[in-house]
Amino acid sequence: MERIEIAGLQLSRRKLLGIGLGTLGAGALAACSSSPSLPAPSGSGSAGASGSVIDLAAYDAVLSKGKVADASLVDGNAWAKAIKARGMINRGGTDTSSLFSLRDPATGKVAGFDAGISQLLAKYITGQPKENLSQVTVDTRETLLQNQSVDLVIATYSITPARQQKVDFAGPYYESKSAILVKSTNSSINSVDDLAGKNVATQAASTGVALLQKYAPKANVQTFDDNPKCLAAVQQGRVDAYVIDQSILLSDVAKNKDVKIVGDPFGNSDPYGIGLHKGSDALAFVNAWLKSIEEDGTWAALWKATVGQVVKTDPPKPPAIAS
Repeated sequence: MERIEIAGLQLSRRKLLGIGLGTLGAGALAACSSSPSLPAPSGSGSAGASGSVIDLAAYDAVLSKGKVADASLVDGNAWAKAIKARGMINRGGTDTSSLFSLRDPATGKVAGFDAGISQLLAKYITGQPKENLSQVTVDTRETLLQNQSVDLVIATYSITPARQQKVDFAGPYYESKSAILVKSTNSSINSVDDLAGKNVATQAASTGVALLQKYAPKANVQTFDDNPKCLAAVQQGRVDAYVIDQSILLSDVAKNKDVKIVGDPFGNSDPYGIGLHKGSDALAFVNAWLKSIEEDGTWAALWKATVGQVVKTDPPKPPAIAS
């Protein structure tokens, strides 16, 4: 079995991806995800004053190398042409996610994997990586797209059949499963099988309850309102573990040295897509661009500068983009 290194530990390799988030801006947007064992980040992966663990020099280098589309390609697409005329993309998203989309209070700059996808697409269309960010929640994402208040939504936005009835999804550009978070001193839980008989937290509004019923039916499940409350329950010893989407837990680990992620990911894959106006000509345009940045290494370089600062492995293979 191939082994991977995560912040100094040797672990079995799995299909990673799933960086989306609770405190990570995806707390409100929780689905369920997974990840291998993750100790506290160190070195360049340590959170700075802004709470970010992103390698900003590498991040800026990715943006500077981003390609710009031929004018004829943009002018031939009504959605892209309107963005070019405006000079920036209007993105629905969040700015509180350590790895996906975090605003630096000192500079106002937003950086992260989701933010980078948006900024690279903006540069492809307009020549500059400029975006205007509108805050979204689980309840407002489809509405903002339907009334065209934003050009797109990039916010660890899970693709589901119900949502596809209301909006189009480009991608998926990222994929996640579920993970287990425990105290950094915990040595008794190393896999989902070890959750039997343990007190396990998950978010009440997530798919965590059903997931635990299926994969850890003997666990004592306790639900909490949101990611901060689940995290605090682990830190305070009120529960033994916390199960939720890996992207959420990656953010928790990036910010807190007293917790870690253990075991292999489990559960169904949770694909994240770029939400677009239903029926517009944006879908084919964005999918073609996504394929190009996956093929030329831009996607992997962005992953390294963001998620890769916590997960010390080679970049995972991007999920297949829908045709």
